[in-house]
Amino acid sequence: MTKKFYVVRVGRVPGIYETWSECERMVKGYKGAVYRSFLTLAEAKKFMGDNLKADDNTDDNTADDMPYAFVDGSYNSVTKVYGYGGFLIYNGEKHIIQGSGNDEEMAAMRNVAGEVLGSMAAVELAVKLGIPKLDIYYDYMGIEMWATGSWKRNKKGTIAYYNYMQEIKDKIDIRFVKVKGHSGIAGNEEADALAKQSVGIE
Repeated sequence: MTKKFYVVRVGRVPGIYETWSECERMVKGYKGAVYRSFLTLAEAKKFMGDNLKADDNTDDNTADDMPYAFVDGSYNSVTKVYGYGGFLIYNGEKHIIQGSGNDEEMAAMRNVAGEVLGSMAAVELAVKLGIPKLDIYYDYMGIEMWATGSWKRNKKGTIAYYNYMQEIKDKIDIRFVKVKGHSGIAGNEEADALAKQSVGIE
């Protein structure tokens, strides 16, 4: 099967996606959506053009849309601090999510510790805000696999993450959406920058 790259220039979250299902979520029901598919990443980036690093302009369109969050993790190898960054969009408002820690066992997981804590933080905030459904955009597969129990949990952080997600599943409906990291998706780039900031990396 020929691999394609799907570019959303105008949609819920502009960016370059690797599957049609991801692209469809960004454009289906979105008035004035602009998107195309390409056979090479170079062509996709060229079509994306100035929108590649653009801030997502969903604030004008999110009132009736699905609330969503972008999360990412980072690790400072010098200070042994792990952390997370991201944001949650709900009713047109952006809520920044950041945090860090230096627990020795968690630090052994490096940036993965931040990944799972970031996802937990997003869900905690959503529950606090009374959001019934949330899309979580992530670039590390463990975010979804540990939450759903598809991957074996053998670290303190992954066990706590799974247990928390099981505890709150009756309060909120979570849908995980995988995106390609460092591919020009504005929300992912912002989450990455916030995660680095949280551990002191500029």
